[in-house]
Amino acid sequence: MADLLTEPISTTDVLGFRVRRARTDDVPGIQRLVQPLVDQRILLGKERVALYESLQEFRVAVDANETLIGCGAVHVLWEDLGEVRTLAVSDDWRGRGVGHAMLERLEHDASGLGLSRLFCLTFEVRFFSRHGFEDMGHETVDPDVYNELLRSRDEGVAEFLDLARVKPNTLGNTRMIKQL
Repeated sequence: MADLLTEPISTTDVLGFRVRRARTDDVPGIQRLVQPLVDQRILLGKERVALYESLQEFRVAVDANETLIGCGAVHVLWEDLGEVRTLAVSDDWRGRGVGHAMLERLEHDASGLGLSRLFCLTFEVRFFSRHGFEDMGHETVDPDVYNELLRSRDEGVAEFLDLARVKPNTLGNTRMIKQL
């Protein structure tokens, strides 16, 4: 199993950026980066306290000046299942491999955690499809697991289960999954 403290080998430095673990001083930058997407209803907003609480799940992309240009997180939902969350790239850096590098790192982290599947809820279907994600349709889980997942207060779990209470937040999004 991969060592979570070991950075994966990457050639992103030659592209003018690198992906690293998020730090507490990245939280204001993460908020600034995702706020336009929250305003457009592409991402759900998170309070700053929630970002600090989940900071260990986040990775960030930074340019040569350490300016934050991308972020993303992988959140464990179940023993074999995680969710890609808050994947965002600065407009100035879109189309330059930042999203690909972020997702590659998140998949590396997910594998290191022992996960075999990654879920995402997204408007960016083409991006995730190019990276091996597929529309999960009405995928179900074992009834015992379903009942356990119902106990979670996490909105990502509710989105994975496609519960009626989150439908207003998920309109137009596609539920996608990838086998790692």
